[in-house]
Amino acid sequence: MAGQRAEHPDGEAELTASAAVPAHVLWHWATPQAEHVLARRDLAGILRFHRKITGTNQTALGELLGYDKTYISALELGKRSVDDIASRRRIAQCLGLPPHVLGVTDSADVDHRAMVQFGESTVRLAEIARQAGHAAEAVAELWPLVARLEARLAEGHGEREVLRLLAGARLGLGVALGNVLPEERLSTAARWTAKSLVIARRFDDTRFTCQVMRMHGNELRKSLLNGAAVDRLRRALALAPDHAAEAAVLPLLARAAGALGDHELFDQTLQQAAVLLEQTDQTSLFNPFALHEIRLRGLLATGRTRTAIQLAQDEPPLTTTAAPQWQVIGLITSARVHMAAGDPRGARDRLAAAVSEATRQRLPHQLQRILRTSRGALPDIQDAASTELHRLRREMAA
Repeated sequence: MAGQRAEHPDGEAELTASAAVPAHVLWHWATPQAEHVLARRDLAGILRFHRKITGTNQTALGELLGYDKTYISALELGKRSVDDIASRRRIAQCLGLPPHVLGVTDSADVDHRAMVQFGESTVRLAEIARQAGHAAEAVAELWPLVARLEARLAEGHGEREVLRLLAGARLGLGVALGNVLPEERLSTAARWTAKSLVIARRFDDTRFTCQVMRMHGNELRKSLLNGAAVDRLRRALALAPDHAAEAAVLPLLARAAGALGDHELFDQTLQQAAVLLEQTDQTSLFNPFALHEIRLRGLLATGRTRTAIQLAQDEPPLTTTAAPQWQVIGLITSARVHMAAGDPRGARDRLAAAVSEATRQRLPHQLQRILRTSRGALPDIQDAASTELHRLRREMAA
């Protein structure tokens, strides 16, 4: 389609690791099978599992751990044991495991557990902040957490709980960046969500994969990679395990289908959403106000301007269910409809309110939408939006 950027793959890259720890060692402790083995805290079982997954023989494993083949065999058969703490700590380090898996509790392990607990809380609180219209604060909280987790991964610690936390932190960071970055830098947000997808695909967790695929697809749409966005979102919908997960995907799929110009998929998706709205709880995205805005924008994008003008009169009230940024999004889309209907005064009123709210919430992407909508028709709105956009860019640069 005209104006659409060239499609490209997710740009996924494997997790980085130190030279001493191969990538497959990082991954194999993240599997569901590994979770069961590690839960038993049995050194013999852990050694056997490690060799099976990595294709390592007893001689090679002995060289890694500093033992001969005979001793490794005795350990795996349960005929010998490693009782001293220093040796167990060293084995854990060589295998890329937290010490508590082998019964060792020290300051490093306490720090690890505290990091995981703190990290999980940080991801949850950052999402609450983003939903409340404070995406910049969410970025500030998530960025150091991601850096710390990636540093731990580079040291060879690829245990399941760390990888899961890293995926969640990367996902939250990407989505928050998608709120606060200007359009020309939105591909950064898509890359961060793609990094989460690398991990999610390694987990046997349909709900988690659905969530990551959904958010990655939405960031691709915002980067104008509409074909790729529709593909990811359709796959997320196919993975959705229940109505709540479907409700999270459908609005985003409708937006991407509209942006792609696929009016049949757009209409079908919104029809599904309307039916589901009667069957499940409303959320910050899945509510009558957000779906009305999505419908108007999609109708404009698929060339049905007259229908959009007619439906614009039936806008439902903005409720507390909708996320704060939807007030800005709705105002801009409504202004576009008023412009199409030949009502520049109505458009000016809505865009003036949108400039004020987008500035307050620090949403450069929405200020850029205002600029496009007002360009050549409402110079005062264009100037106001441009001024605020430059100010936000200066702040980000600083």
